[in-house]
Amino acid sequence: MGAQLIVALDVPQLEEVRKLIDDLYELDLIFKIGLEGLYSHGEALLEYLQQRDVRYFVDAKLHDIPRTVAAGVAALVRPGAHIINVHALGGSEMMRAAVEAAQNRASELGISGPHIFAVTILTSIAPEELRELGLQGGPGENAIRLAALARDAGCSGVVCSAHEVRDLKAFFGADFLTLCPGIRPSQSPHGDQKRVMTPSQAVASGADYLVVGRPITRAQDSAEATRAILHEMQGAATRS
Repeated sequence: MGAQLIVALDVPQLEEVRKLIDDLYELDLIFKIGLEGLYSHGEALLEYLQQRDVRYFVDAKLHDIPRTVAAGVAALVRPGAHIINVHALGGSEMMRAAVEAAQNRASELGISGPHIFAVTILTSIAPEELRELGLQGGPGENAIRLAALARDAGCSGVVCSAHEVRDLKAFFGADFLTLCPGIRPSQSPHGDQKRVMTPSQAVASGADYLVVGRPITRAQDSAEATRAILHEMQGAATRS
């Protein structure tokens, strides 16, 4: 499996989200539902994605006691849900509960279960900000430490910066998956992202999933912008 593109549906209006899905659903990609979409129009959006029969990533970033996270994960498991994420800082027991809840609910529904991914260090956090959070070392060291907990808890992979992918793959092997926000085509504004890479750089680093939002959702032609990123990813994969 080569690197896959995830398009972040981080736009405020449900009709705008539906239009994006309609414009892009025939392309080879996965959609991402973030907190904005979940809290604004979650059920309607999930139903629409199911109608379109597409894969999606629920970027819920669950972080609570194990029982609460397990209940949240179970509620989000349904056909089309490809990935659901939790925060690795929630601890091993919480992550294990999420994995078990996803497997059990998928079995009840008779579907293949979603992957559970654990968020390591947000790509909006700069290295110097880690000290404010009481975390010792740089982003890479913290990502590896949290990834080890996630792997041992049964998670399929982690959400991390593309800058950490090579080291994570070296430590945990190619089968432990990496999902990378903070992907920006050349010349695109970084916005609130601090640790970014271009699509071709991320593919060359070994990233499995690349998340792109505003460069697509704010483009004059979202489908054209998406195709350009897919083409860049395919070219990088060919050169690797």
